[in-house]
Parts: sequence; structure tokens; C-alpha cells
Amino acid sequence: MSKHLTIKNLSEEDRPREKLLSKGISSLSNSELLAIILGSGNKTQSAVELAKHILNTYGNNLNNIGKLTVNELTQFNGIGEAKAISIITALELSKRRVLDGFKKDLKITSSKDIYKIMHPTLGDLNHEEFWILHLSRSNKIIKKFKLSQGGITGTVIDVKIILKEAILNYTSAIILVHNHPSGNTKPSQVDINITNKIKDASKLFDISTLDHLIITSNGYYSFADEGII
Repeated sequence: MSKHLTIKNLSEEDRPREKLLSKGISSLSNSELLAIILGSGNKTQSAVELAKHILNTYGNNLNNIGKLTVNELTQFNGIGEAKAISIITALELSKRRVLDGFKKDLKITSSKDIYKIMHPTLGDLNHEEFWILHLSRSNKIIKKFKLSQGGITGTVIDVKIILKEAILNYTSAIILVHNHPSGNTKPSQVDINITNKIKDASKLFDISTLDHLIITSNGYYSFADEGII
């Protein structure tokens, strides 16, 4: 009976673990890193070959891999539930490492700062979420608050909750952030209307609405950069 092909089937110089130990982790390709997580392949593919197959299927893009569910990963021959969970866990840890790299009191100086902070949270989601960043007078983040979560096409926004949270946290300014799972960064008319509604309501409490970012897996749209806020 055929056995699953493992990394041990490769020549020693091609084994990812040995390569990591001898040359350092930066010498490994994405497929080799994924192969270490897999540990073994299937009857016809080594772990490295299976890893390459998975990556090729999704455009060699780790962001695309990060969106996969357990059920989607187990469609690959040689990927069971345990391996699928290991892959998802490893990619989630990489996101959280990025988030931990940003201190809570980080000062916001541009839309790029906002994108770097929020993309790990929103970039790979297949549903919409709407977040509010609460800032101090010096534009340092006081709090990140998830206002709502919805389906593929939208979320429900309650302005009263936004203002309540802002007042309770002594917020001087807010930044609105939500994602478009479709990948389209352009704002809809609904996005524009709710931005104006929040901006006008916040102004009554001397709270500035500095920006609204729409985030996708590959980019973002800034209302402030485009001069519409």
C-alpha cells in the first residue's frame, strides 16, 4: 500500500526543516514554509509539492490562503481537518503578530497608518465589519471599537452608539473604517451618506471625524485623501 510522501522523501538539501536550520528561515519560500506546517503530502505529492499546488490554486497569494475555511482546505487531497486548522492557525498568528507590533497609543499621521493598523483585521474577511478608532487630541489611538458586523454587502450603523462610545472614552476625534469583501475600494452612495451623517452628528459634541477608510485585501480608499470628508 502506498504511503503519503513526506519531506523525508526529498534530498537533504531540499528539506525545508534542514534548510531552515542551515540557512535561516528567510531562505525558505512560501511553499517550503507551508510544507513544514503540512508535514506530509499525499500518495502522489510530497509536502512541498502539495504546498505549491495549494499556493498555485490561489494565485501564490498568502492573503488568498488566509481567507480559506477548514472545509475549503480539506478539499485538497492530503489535507485533513487537523492540517487545515494548523494552516489557519499559523496565518492567524501572523496577523496578530502584525497587530501586536502597533502600540495602542500609536499616533495617526496619515491614511497609510490607519491601513497598516486595520488591514490585518479587515483585509481577509468575507463579510463587512465597521470599526471606529477613537483618538486623543494628539491623534493617538485611545480605543479600537467594532461597531457592527454584517453580511457580504453591508452592516447596520447606529450613530447613537458611535457618539456614546466617543463621549465615554473622552474622544477628541474619530476615524471610520470598514471593509469591502468584493475588493472594490470605491465608496457607495450609502458609504458617503453615513459618513456625512456621522460627521455632522459628531460635530455637535466637538468630536472631529478625520477620515473614513474602505479596506480591501489589496488596497484602500481614504475619504480624507480624496477630499470628500
